[in-house]
Amino acid sequence: MQEPSSPSAHQPRLMRALAQLLHEQRAAALATLEADGAPAVSMVPFALEPGQGCIVLHVSALAQHTGNMEREPRVSLLVMQAEQAGQPVHALPRLSLLGRARTPESGSAAWAACRAAYLARFPEAEPMTQLGDFRFVAIELDGARQVAGFGAARSVDAEELRLIMADAARSVPL
Repeated sequence: MQEPSSPSAHQPRLMRALAQLLHEQRAAALATLEADGAPAVSMVPFALEPGQGCIVLHVSALAQHTGNMEREPRVSLLVMQAEQAGQPVHALPRLSLLGRARTPESGSAAWAACRAAYLARFPEAEPMTQLGDFRFVAIELDGARQVAGFGAARSVDAEELRLIMADAARSVPL
């Protein structure tokens, strides 16, 4: 008799690769826009909040990217597999996410869900959540571009991203 398989066992290969990348990588390159329209890129730790289908950041009001997101909420994040010695860098699995930043009201249900998701992934960050200049930012996803290796690239819509995040939440800790 066969054991029941997890929902992720029935996902196509590229969907599984995307879920794995989001689960294994904990930092992303965040691209924001300066007031003059110039691009700015920074590194941010991120968590997934499947209930809202968003990426969660915990940022300081003092950070350049925080002001940029307040002024212009359109952002992009790049999540990429780490380079491995002897492997071609051009084939590294990566995901470019497009979205809009919003700051949930402190104490709201959305804020509590973002906080719980972030601390589940980064429990060591709990003391920073007590600092007055830090806040949670939810990146509402509009879509993505996935590159899973040579000849394996595709566009991913927001609904598929939400399904992958929800499935990953049932299968593995985020």
